[in-house]
Amino acid sequence: MTEKLAKAPAVGDVLPAIEIPITLQRLVMEAGANRDFSLMHHDSAVAQSAGASAAFANTFFLMGMFERLVRNWAGSCIRFKKIGPLKMLNFNVVGDTLLFRGKVVAIDEVERGEKWLLNLWCESERGQTTTCMVEVIKE
Repeated sequence: MTEKLAKAPAVGDVLPAIEIPITLQRLVMEAGANRDFSLMHHDSAVAQSAGASAAFANTFFLMGMFERLVRNWAGSCIRFKKIGPLKMLNFNVVGDTLLFRGKVVAIDEVERGEKWLLNLWCESERGQTTTCMVEVIKE
């Protein structure tokens, strides 16, 4: 992670994508880390009864990956002001390879720096699965 961006962002800039495979081991580790022991996130039979094809990633995992996407791009020079709304359009299930992507949609001057509005999304082999808006402050 860098201390600051190499160049100032501009509206329309695309964040470098992150690719991550969804495995059952990853989901179990994530459930243990955030104490979300809902069975549908690590038991495929339960997930199938809820309409998914297999165990699926939870909200905390997706939000964490969106934060990672932004921090990989911006470094430590930013502060998160708001994450959301997060919209789940499809399940992110075991066996998927997820691509987390983003784009700068607005830059506004604020009292002590800039506010950047970022449109983030996640894609799998089935298309876009999750969207999220994020506001960050660069002081």
